[in-house]
Amino acid sequence: MKKYIYILFALLGLSSCESELEITSPSQLTAAGFWDTEEGARAAHTGLYGTYRSSNFNFWLLGEIRSDIWGGNTFESPSFISLIESNITATTAPFGGWSGFYSNIHKLNDFIVNAPNVAFVNESDRNHLLGQAYGLRAFYYYTLLKTWGDVPISLEPLADISPEGLSKARSPQSEVMELVKSDIAMSLSLFGSDNSFWADSKVYWSKAATLALKGDVFIWSGNVLGGGAADFTEAKSALNQIASLGVSLENDYANLWGIDNEGNDEFIFAVQYKENEASNFYNSFTGRATEISPTFNSDGTSMQDFVINGANRFGPEEKTLLLLDDNDDTRKAANFIYLYSNDNGGAGYPNYDAANYFGAVFSKFLGREDGAGGRIFESDVPVYRYADVLLLLAEAKNLLGEDPSGEINQIRERAYGANYNPAIHAYTNSSQTDNANAILDERYKEFIGEGKRWWDLRRAGNSFVINNVPFLNPGDEYKMLLPITADMIGRNPLLVQTPGY
Repeated sequence: MKKYIYILFALLGLSSCESELEITSPSQLTAAGFWDTEEGARAAHTGLYGTYRSSNFNFWLLGEIRSDIWGGNTFESPSFISLIESNITATTAPFGGWSGFYSNIHKLNDFIVNAPNVAFVNESDRNHLLGQAYGLRAFYYYTLLKTWGDVPISLEPLADISPEGLSKARSPQSEVMELVKSDIAMSLSLFGSDNSFWADSKVYWSKAATLALKGDVFIWSGNVLGGGAADFTEAKSALNQIASLGVSLENDYANLWGIDNEGNDEFIFAVQYKENEASNFYNSFTGRATEISPTFNSDGTSMQDFVINGANRFGPEEKTLLLLDDNDDTRKAANFIYLYSNDNGGAGYPNYDAANYFGAVFSKFLGREDGAGGRIFESDVPVYRYADVLLLLAEAKNLLGEDPSGEINQIRERAYGANYNPAIHAYTNSSQTDNANAILDERYKEFIGEGKRWWDLRRAGNSFVINNVPFLNPGDEYKMLLPITADMIGRNPLLVQTPGY
C-alpha cells in the first residue's frame, strides 16, 4: 500500500506544480505534455532500453542460473546457490513481484498506446519505433510465460493506482502465448519491408530480432505447449528469413567479444553498457587480484600481472570445463581462463587437471583495462545473435523430422577454424533424440554465460532438463516453473500459487 501512496503523492505533486506555474514548455517532458511531440516520443523510446538494461541481470538469471553450467568451485563466497540447486519452495520463492517486469511492460504499454497519436516528420520512423516496442513486449511476456506459466496480462498504461485496479488474475499460458504471437505479428507488420537497424545499431530491437524471437517462441509453443508441426514450420520460416537482413556468422568466434568488436555482423540485438553509464554484471565471474595473482593459466604463465578488480561468485561446473576441454575448439580459450595453483614445471596444463585446478575467470565479457589498475565492464551483451538463429533452425528442422546437421556443422566449422576436420568434427544426421542432444551440446559450448542454457533445456522438453541438471529428478517437473511469493498473493487476492507449490 505504501508504494501506491508514494505514486499518488507524486501525481498530486505534478498536478499541483502545473496549476501553480500554469506554464507548458514544449521542450520539457512533463506528464501532461509527454506525448505531444516527436521529441517526447523519441525520449520515451530511449527510456525503454534503459529499463530493459536495468532488468538484464534478472533476464540472465532466469535463463541460465538453474542449468548445469554453474555451481563449480569459486574462490570467494558463491552467489545464488539456492537457484543453482533448485532449492525453491513457496516460502523461499525468488524474483518477487514478477521480477519487476511489469513496471517495464507498463512503459511499453504507454508507448504502444500513445505513440500512434504523435505526429512524426517521417511516419516510417514512428512505425519502426512501434515495431520495436511490440517486439520488446512480446519478449517480456515470453519470459514471464517461460518462468511462471500462467501470468497476468496487462496491455494498458498504468492509470488506476488503487490495489483493486492493479489486481489481475493469472491468465492461462495459452492466452499469454496468444498475446506473444499477436505482438510478434504486429511488430513484423509495423516493420514491413524496413529491415534496417535503428540508428544503424544492434542495441535497438529490429525486424531481425522479432524474427529471431518468433523462431524461439514457435519452437517453444510447438514442443512445450503442444502446437506441433504447424508451429515448427512457422519457426523455420521466420528463422530462414534472417540471413537476408544483414546478419551473418563472424569468421572467428573470438572476434565476437570485446569493446572493439561490438559492431560485428553476428549480433542481432545486444544490451549496451558504457563507462559512466552502466556496467554489465560479469565482474562477478572474474575475481580479485589478491587471489588470482599467485595462480598460473593453462599455458603455465603467471597471472601476477593480470589486471582485474572483480569478484568470483560464479564458478563453472566440472561438466562445463570438461565439455569445453578441446584445444582445437576456439571456444575454450574465448570463454574461460583456467587457473592452476602451480605451473606444472613450466609445462602448464593443456587439458583440465582437477587436482591442480584453482578456479576460472570468465573471459567472454571482460571489458577493458582502465589504465589505473582496474577494469571497466562495459562489453555489450547479446540477447540474439546469428549463431542462435542457426541452432534454433536446427531445432526446428529436427522437430520436423528433417536433417539439422548443416546448421550444426556451420557452428562447428567456425568454432574449429583452421583445425576443422570434417572426418573428426562434422556431425552426421542421426535419430531425433541424438540430434536434439547434439544441438543442446553445441548450444552449451556456444552460448556459455549468455543466459540461454536453462531455456534451451526447457525448450527441448522436461526429460532433457531432468537428464542434465543434477539437482532435479523425476517428480520435480513442477519445478520447471517458479512459485510466487506469499506477499504477492497477499497484495493481490486474485492470484493463486503456481501448481505443485
